[in-house]
Amino acid sequence: MGGLGIVEFGRHNYSGYFSGPHCLCLFAPFHFTWAAFWVAAALPILTGLVVTLGFHRHLAHKSLRLPRWLEYLFAYFGALSLQGSPIEWVSTHRYHHQFTDTERDPQSPSLKGFWFSHMGWIFDSTSRYRKNGGLKNAEDMKKQWFYRFLHRTYVLHIIVSGALLYALGGLPFFIWGMGVRLVFVFHTTLLVNSAGHIWGKQVWNTGDLSKNNWLLGWIALGEGWHNNHHAFEYSARQGLEWWQVDLTWYVITALQAIGLATDVRVPTESPMRLKALKKY
Repeated sequence: MGGLGIVEFGRHNYSGYFSGPHCLCLFAPFHFTWAAFWVAAALPILTGLVVTLGFHRHLAHKSLRLPRWLEYLFAYFGALSLQGSPIEWVSTHRYHHQFTDTERDPQSPSLKGFWFSHMGWIFDSTSRYRKNGGLKNAEDMKKQWFYRFLHRTYVLHIIVSGALLYALGGLPFFIWGMGVRLVFVFHTTLLVNSAGHIWGKQVWNTGDLSKNNWLLGWIALGEGWHNNHHAFEYSARQGLEWWQVDLTWYVITALQAIGLATDVRVPTESPMRLKALKKY
């Protein structure tokens, strides 16, 4: 599978993909319209949700099953969040769980600090693609033609999405849709693996620094219940208590109700009792 070219992608180009939207944000105050504002406010829910549900809970952890057409639809829109192709995203996240808060964790704040965990690792291609053996932990995805296609043509889809926004609303839509929107989704996702290992509460014995953070639980569509997630990474539900808001889980239950989500996995009482730090 060496023809995928993922190492070269990360080493040479990803800094530009990450920096570009931040630069666009500098122009946002000069191209403000209410229509552009609502584009930037609405699209993060779509692209953020397909990352949390599609990339994370479905592809990375296999917490549920989706029809192939819906799986690919979620993956496509997730790729438009500019967080890497599905293969790349899933590979990095699986390494994070395999080596959580150790030297081989590509995102841990415990060794190199908050800013490296938050965004410095994005520019460190050695940690991302070589330290742990490249993409060998995403073979299940590399076998599928759609994910190989989406990886090889990843940049094209980003360009098309930007061109579509420009066609619909000129510079305001382009700047707010490809700048403000992407930066918000970037940092919301990144905070889960940086702030989510520093601030919050541990209720499960996970052997790492993962924390439940109520604020991230809200803004990251349920991903902020990070200690819950590390305790039961296979679970499609991360807000395990009734009061732990988990928008992604609510969407999963809706999909389950209409038959589009099956084999939905959640922890049972026995493993929860074993991992609880207090009496469960």
